[in-house]
Amino acid sequence: MLMALNYLGPVGRGVTSPQLFRATDGKVYVVKLQNNRLGPKVLANELLGARFGEFLGLCFPPGDVIKIDEQVLRNSRRSLPASVKPGRHFACQYLSNTRYLSPFNLYKAINREEMAGVMLFDHLFHNFDRTLNWRNLLLRREARSYRIYAIDNSHLFRRGRWTQESLAKLAPKIKINRIRTYGTLLKRCLRPEFFDSYLAKIQQLSDASLQAMVEEIPAEWLPHASDREALHQFLITRRDMAGDIVTCLCALIPDKHRRADINEGK
Repeated sequence: MLMALNYLGPVGRGVTSPQLFRATDGKVYVVKLQNNRLGPKVLANELLGARFGEFLGLCFPPGDVIKIDEQVLRNSRRSLPASVKPGRHFACQYLSNTRYLSPFNLYKAINREEMAGVMLFDHLFHNFDRTLNWRNLLLRREARSYRIYAIDNSHLFRRGRWTQESLAKLAPKIKINRIRTYGTLLKRCLRPEFFDSYLAKIQQLSDASLQAMVEEIPAEWLPHASDREALHQFLITRRDMAGDIVTCLCALIPDKHRRADINEGK
């Protein structure tokens, strides 16, 4: 768990009104607070996304729980909203020197193949906000190359503020997102085999491993055991559907990529 050191100011945009804090590790983090306008389940979504991202090796900035104590708040009362309470919030490492990803600059990135994993993640969790909000995919210059980063997992389960009933309805559904950058990736950049390693990792997740991810969510973010069980069952269902999701995504990849694979094997 991270510890907040001092408050730096608001990010300036975002429906959850994220704030910038420096942590005791010296790094700057974008922090989503428990009392954000969408509620604490957004923080549960973010932590779940961070843990899946770590497990799958996705191009997500590092994220974790951050504790903000009373002393940090007292030192920041002139600029931080008074409604902010001490406790555990969610922090994602701030990335400097970025621009928004688009179909026009996509080809600069050296890690385009990694977007197969991000797309699979987003389809597992019904995260259409990745492309509906064009600010959620970033291109960053690092040394002599550009890399893509995917940020903001607040709107998992389509809307962020999920219920047990909405999870049960979403769990068996497959809806493919091919708008904006995702359409370009499927049409021009990705091949079916790019999904293989991510699919294999998801399919090896045990029920107990998924339960551990749910149990890591702080109690103040997700206090009801019935919500936790509904989330666990959703994850089990989606894990078992991951192969079908990949099949649907790969069906949108043009045949010429498959023919290229065959020709390369000759």
